[in-house]
Amino acid sequence: MVFLTLVRHGQSIYNLENRFTGSLDVELTAVGKEEALRAGHKLKGNHYDVAYTSMLKRAQESLEIILKEIGQTNIPVTKNSALDERSYGSLQGLNKADTIKKYGVAQVELWRRSYAVRPPDGESLEDTYKRTIPYYQSEIEPKLRANENTLIVAHGNSLRALMMYLESIDAQAIAKVDLPTGIPRHYVFDSNLKIRGVTSL
Repeated sequence: MVFLTLVRHGQSIYNLENRFTGSLDVELTAVGKEEALRAGHKLKGNHYDVAYTSMLKRAQESLEIILKEIGQTNIPVTKNSALDERSYGSLQGLNKADTIKKYGVAQVELWRRSYAVRPPDGESLEDTYKRTIPYYQSEIEPKLRANENTLIVAHGNSLRALMMYLESIDAQAIAKVDLPTGIPRHYVFDSNLKIRGVTSL
């Protein structure tokens, strides 16, 4: 048996301010740091061989906090833009409530939750899937096949793309799937990388 844990970074400043963050590189809040600490507490007792994160500091700091909490700061950490949050294009930095007033609830929900619809000048979840999953297949799956327990700390949409792939979630169902900040999602695989258990910790 080998396992994979996905963790969405802790609350960021723009999460707190209800703004579209996307690929903007913003800091964690004090609450976000505490969420990462709690995630680490939940993961104590799990031994990881490798860890992956994005190029954005909110995910990197969350990972650092988790690894310190579980006493595994010496494991190899790989940072790659394939795990970055999707770009929200011209919506980035805008307040979500103000954006709803301008475009309407239905349009904003379509931009946020649908699989294929892009926000203006931004990426869809489908676009994110097309960069995240090939990276996972080429770089991370081989680690799991080599029986290396793996931790990924990244973002709502890059991790939703991974959930689609791992759990065979279709484009319609993923619209209803959300991954809260700081709540680990833990997968246990057999030697053929078939899932034997999935839990949110």
